[in-house]
Amino acid sequence: MRLEHIEIPVNNKLLADYWSGSEELLSFFEYKYNDEAFKTRYNYLKSKHYYNKELSSIIRQFMEPIGISDKVEDNLTALANGSVAIVGGQQAGILTGPLYSVHKAISVILLAKEQSEKLGEKIVPIFWIAGEDHDLDEINHTFTVDSGTIKKRVYSERSKLKTMASTTNIQKEKLKSLIGTIFKDYGETEYTQTLYKSCINQLEQSQTFTDFFARLMNELFKTEGLLMIDAAFEPFRKLESDFFVKIIELNEEIAKVVVEKEQLLDREGFGSPIDASEENANLFYVQEGERFLLQRNEEQSYQDASGFITLTREELLEVAKNNPEKLSNNVVTRPLMQEMTIPVLAFVGGPGELAYWATLKDAFKVLDLQMPILAPRLNITLLERKIEQLLATYQLSILDIMSGKAQSLKAQYIDNVQDSEAKQQLEELNHAVKEQYKKLDAHLKTQQLELQSLVENNIKYHEKQFKYLSKKIEQQVLIKHDKTIRQFDMMQLEIYPNESLQERVYNPFQYMNHYGPTLIEDLCSLPLEIANKHYVILL
Repeated sequence: MRLEHIEIPVNNKLLADYWSGSEELLSFFEYKYNDEAFKTRYNYLKSKHYYNKELSSIIRQFMEPIGISDKVEDNLTALANGSVAIVGGQQAGILTGPLYSVHKAISVILLAKEQSEKLGEKIVPIFWIAGEDHDLDEINHTFTVDSGTIKKRVYSERSKLKTMASTTNIQKEKLKSLIGTIFKDYGETEYTQTLYKSCINQLEQSQTFTDFFARLMNELFKTEGLLMIDAAFEPFRKLESDFFVKIIELNEEIAKVVVEKEQLLDREGFGSPIDASEENANLFYVQEGERFLLQRNEEQSYQDASGFITLTREELLEVAKNNPEKLSNNVVTRPLMQEMTIPVLAFVGGPGELAYWATLKDAFKVLDLQMPILAPRLNITLLERKIEQLLATYQLSILDIMSGKAQSLKAQYIDNVQDSEAKQQLEELNHAVKEQYKKLDAHLKTQQLELQSLVENNIKYHEKQFKYLSKKIEQQVLIKHDKTIRQFDMMQLEIYPNESLQERVYNPFQYMNHYGPTLIEDLCSLPLEIANKHYVILL
């Protein structure tokens, strides 16, 4: 395994300006990203009260069924004794979801290690599983490569209701069949059966999307001590009870300042990442596992868009006090709830998360909170040896692939290998046949034989046959040069699939199938740091 880094164009203006230290953008955040900020934030957290013992106990309850390693035990103890945390999170995707889910977890772990050394204090890594999310279409699939084509492999079973990932039971046989198809696409290696059996073993012990995700992540990161908590875990909801009360009591003001901040963000040229409205309560009501987004009306009562759920302010407060498991956070209140329940030194997020956090600084202040440090997650491209060799053969770089040069070279190559002589002969033959038909048509007219439409149909028929023959010649030429053409496609598919970064498409098991089960552990041992870099890891 070898580590390199490259500079690629940052298409996200907000992320680019965050790294460049833009004063206009940084006014939307509490801290710049530097060592001094971590010291200041750490001291701030130590001056506040957090329910560390209760939080540690809740995480233990969540993780005990999936297995607590020695490293996890150490971090649970440290958290109970007052340690602060680096936090990041993601939805519960199939086979962990896209690679960036794993990259986030690695970012959280490595930043916790880095700050433990720099601050001289134990910092623990916590991964927040967004099990309360109900958009299952975002998490029910993964992508593979089969016969040189990207395939979207989908778990199609789903509830008709908007049930949360943590309350949606999986059909194990259907998902087992899907996983079998996915591993078949990967191809057989010395590691395939071990990885496949491990996935099926975790699946057999799972009931929901979140269960399966948590078990796989725990297996991948057990040597790193990654703590995990499901946002929809009922004991965690109990801890949030008083904090839901605060959010409801200050609901109108929170919505107002978020709208104003987003409008300012838009005026500064960064867009409107959450489309906030002053009527949005920024809370969901949960009924039988289904989430209903609440709106606040002029009478200060709360209801969903269909009017199916209607609650007065007092009733909603009672729910928060007595049945907090019936409430769920949205994109606005989730960061606020994290800050109230976890001593967050820094939050690790992707470009989209960075954008919506930029609207929340004043919402934190409404609740007498402080926004934590924002740490953009690691950006990584994994490069297998066969792809590295192809890049060398064709003298291409990863940036060349991302800019489309491989596809241009492929088109140029195909054009060069076409049989121009055969093409020319076909054109001449087509022209000659048309000329003969013209002579025949002229002769028939002199004989007063009205067969012009039949002649035209015959011309069209011959043209169709010539085109068919020409296409078949082209196909045979492509088959003859298939190896080279597939090599261009292979570089594109591995590095920049679907015109997107690799980390947004494939899941880690595709690479573990070739590298081995220790891939994640080995990645965590590399000297990676949160920075404005794109890492290339040669496997």
